[in-house]
Amino acid sequence: MKINKKWKDPILLLTSIGISSIGDFIYLVAINIIVYQLTGSAAAVAGLWIIGPLTNIATKFWTGSFIEYRSKRKVMMGSYIIRAVFIFLIPFSSNMAVIYGILVILNVAKAFFNPSSMTYIAILVPKEKRKRFNSIRSFASSGAFIVGPAIGGSLILLTSVEVTLWLNALFFLISAILLLFLPEKENIDKETIPKMTIAQVIGDFTVVQKFMINNKYISFVYLGFIMIMIFTFAMDAQEVVFTQRVVGLSEFEYSLLISITGIGSVVGALLLSVFSNKISLRYMITIGVTMMTIGYIIYAVSWSFTSIVVGFVVLGFFNVFLNAGIMTFYQNNVSVDIMGRVTSIYDLIQSIIQVIFILAIGIAADLVSLRLTIITLALVMFISSITFSILVLKPNKKSFYQEDDSHQDIQMHI
Repeated sequence: MKINKKWKDPILLLTSIGISSIGDFIYLVAINIIVYQLTGSAAAVAGLWIIGPLTNIATKFWTGSFIEYRSKRKVMMGSYIIRAVFIFLIPFSSNMAVIYGILVILNVAKAFFNPSSMTYIAILVPKEKRKRFNSIRSFASSGAFIVGPAIGGSLILLTSVEVTLWLNALFFLISAILLLFLPEKENIDKETIPKMTIAQVIGDFTVVQKFMINNKYISFVYLGFIMIMIFTFAMDAQEVVFTQRVVGLSEFEYSLLISITGIGSVVGALLLSVFSNKISLRYMITIGVTMMTIGYIIYAVSWSFTSIVVGFVVLGFFNVFLNAGIMTFYQNNVSVDIMGRVTSIYDLIQSIIQVIFILAIGIAADLVSLRLTIITLALVMFISSITFSILVLKPNKKSFYQEDDSHQDIQMHI
């Protein structure tokens, strides 16, 4: 089958991102097991979930300033290589202090990846192809959600956790090598790259602040999306406790539930990648957010395995619609000149709220029942999603959702 030349580079980028996504899930399985083997502590394993947001809070102040003036492709490659090296070193660590230190380095490397990849996609993929690209990327990510843990579990059974981590490092190394074959789309003059100073970081904060003030609608939509996803993150953090202690699922039923959810996501992403050109960007976002929220409501009020499966399949299926739609909206409306800085600040805001929410939900679950906490979160999320959908469907904002160059991208050269 002959590949259209226009799609050759995007497919190579998708392959690189897809392989690294599988690597992420293999790593997730292996690191949970190795930490539990070393400590025998559920609290130590739970600590893995808080390292990411805390690291983001410490690094997102300045990652955008670093990324913006450098090659996004090379930053992505650097992120992959650092992750490959330090994942390879984990089995040689003899205590938790060293492992947690490595995990911090891995999360710092990953903190550079999201803003740089978001920007490089916008640079590499033409505007009219971004919705299809992001839909296929959702399919790749959803597939990785199923394939990654399956490969990780099989490798651990056939070899060991240590060998699995060494093989896992290869996934990130392969992803980095694939990026070598992609074009360098930016003209970076090393002489003009500013030094990383406090004044530079403050100046870049000002740039992002001006963007948010001058482009209120874009900021409201993306921040609205972040807030809705915070609700999902808070509920997901209590997922194991809720399904097993409140609903009464066994460990086998919970594992089966996660697999079925993954299948729902893959089916949704597959259909979206095939029919994305038939669905407008606005409807992709609003249908996605509304139906995903309904899935969480079904989950919150469930009392049996069957009802939770229904809720999880619905939320997994439509989550890919929302994510692909929002990423396309964002890439179409934020200039690549400032996208790295803007993305980093949004990630910082998201991480701060995530930490606050996780702590608040933990306290609330102790003061009142976990069931009531999850139901309240789901209902507030539903009200938020309806408000968000109204904001997206405003007739006078239709131009922000154009999928070709008939609507000029928001430009802000500073």
